[in-house]
Order: sequence, then C-alpha cells, then structure tokens
Amino acid sequence: MTVDVKHVSDTLLALERSLNERWSTGDSSGYLDNYHDDISYFDPVVETLLVGRHAVVEHLTRLYKNPHIVRNEYLNPHVLVSQGGDLAVLSYNLNTFVADGSGGERLLRMWNSTEVYRLVDDQWRIVHSNWALAKSLTVAVAS
Repeated sequence: MTVDVKHVSDTLLALERSLNERWSTGDSSGYLDNYHDDISYFDPVVETLLVGRHAVVEHLTRLYKNPHIVRNEYLNPHVLVSQGGDLAVLSYNLNTFVADGSGGERLLRMWNSTEVYRLVDDQWRIVHSNWALAKSLTVAVAS
C-alpha cells in the first residue's frame, strides 16, 4: 500500500485549521468532539498529563472562555505520516491575535502545538495533544 503523504498532510492541516478556527470564535466543540476516547493531553496550565477523553473535556470545559481571536497565523507546519498511513504527527507554531480596542489587533499568545492523529473508522481523531507556550522562558536553557 502506498501512502499519499501530501494528501494526508493537506487533510490534517485543513482539519486542524477548521477545529482551531471554531475554537477561536467561541465553539470549543470541534476539538472536544474530535478527541479519541484514549487521548493523552499536555496543557501548560496543569502539571500532569491528562489521560482519557472525559478528563480532557472536563478540564477544557472548566477553563474555556471564548477567546475572541480575530486572526491566527499557522507557521512552520510539519506532518509525519506512518508507513501504514493511519497515524500522523502534526506540529506547528500558532500565533493568535485579538482586537486591540482601537480598530487593530494585538498578539495574544504564541503556541507550539503537536497533535497526533490516528485514522479511526475513516475519520482522523486526535489521540495525543500537546500545547506549549512559545518563549515561556526568559533565558535559553536546557535541563
């Protein structure tokens, strides 16, 4: 079986954008409905790994407020696809912008995002999600 990596990449990029654009305008259900039952999730506001759709949905529902994001920049997208074509890792940088109150916009946050998708019953479902704030340290250090 030959995997059409470009098709998988294009599909996942479009899916991720659609889920994130819904999130940005106040509809968190796109992501929440897409999560696999066994999802694992890293969030910068919790110290531990969240495991299972119920735990992740509960966490995000409790924290979620409509961010009123007016624009997103999707930078440096990179997709790795398994040889079988049923598992893919999507990584990208995301800059989110909100209205600045004077007719313009301002940068809200810069994110590093990694989503692991698995093809389940002909639908791409997120099985692992990692959201990290970009530039969260003031000094470059590895430990």
